[in-house]
Amino acid sequence: MPKKIVAFGEVMMRLQVQGYELLTQANKLQYSFSGTGVNVASAMTKLGHDGYLVTKIPDNPLGDAAISFLQRLGIVRHFIARGGKYIGMYFLENGFGQRASRVTYTNRLESSFNTACISDYDYDLIAENADIVHFCGITLAMTEQVRASMKTLAKKVKEKGGLVCFDCNYRPSLWDGGYAKAKSHYEDMLALADIVMMNEKDAMYILGMETKKASKLEQLKDLIPKVAEKFAIQTVAGTHRQVNSDNTHSLQGYMYKDGAFIFSENISFSVYDRIGAGDAYTSGILHGELAGFSSEKTVRFATAAGMLACTIVGDTPMSTETEILSAMIGKTEDIKR
Repeated sequence: MPKKIVAFGEVMMRLQVQGYELLTQANKLQYSFSGTGVNVASAMTKLGHDGYLVTKIPDNPLGDAAISFLQRLGIVRHFIARGGKYIGMYFLENGFGQRASRVTYTNRLESSFNTACISDYDYDLIAENADIVHFCGITLAMTEQVRASMKTLAKKVKEKGGLVCFDCNYRPSLWDGGYAKAKSHYEDMLALADIVMMNEKDAMYILGMETKKASKLEQLKDLIPKVAEKFAIQTVAGTHRQVNSDNTHSLQGYMYKDGAFIFSENISFSVYDRIGAGDAYTSGILHGELAGFSSEKTVRFATAAGMLACTIVGDTPMSTETEILSAMIGKTEDIKR
């Protein structure tokens, strides 16, 4: 049976330069709408579930365009509030080789979502309709009102028996005060979470945990069990990504559950659009957990979902379960007929 996945987050306008140009070179921009909540809700819809978005969008033509975009993705709009004047925007420059992709935000703190009040959302109604609620660290970085809404909704969902998923997704440019400001808010969300997306860097830098291990893998194996035990988290998952000299990327997923680590193969692939791959991985983990996959199948499924997201233009994952399962076994075709 399909489950109800509720994602809490901002809808943003994505303004992308063509190809691999810089903003200083470009004179054309293509717009679409995205956001971590949009990506997760849409991806779960593609995987056969009911995806809901909790957000606030301006009541003007920009907001109308955003609603139309969300409807095309199959996202249920029951919990979308309307009001305010602004929508957050970001400009995307695609990376190439050793030059990273670059995102520049504008008008974000004045957006309808980030100026919304707790009273804009019916938390009891949302919680009654949520098998899983998803939150992101990017959203946590916004305003005190937004943080209060996140924590209120997470508590309500847990009271109703739903699961809370939290993706750490720390963005240094968004936190005025850095790790010291972020730590207590992350600890609050981790204490409420059942499924967490993070890696060893989050444990070290956000939570201030120490390890004497040297490599990323050793640090991961040392710190993640401690995080899971401290905050009573049932599942922790994440990825390690590397950009190769030939402009391909390598990706390995992991999941820690029931006291054991499970790793995917380290897969390499060409990248068409990097943004949104982490949300695809998260959605793969959630789907595997809901579908009753084994831990091994779940982490392989999520890694394949993250890879496929890099082959599709735009932030939003668009792959079905069948397509992801085919990618898991390396089944590729020149043309599907």
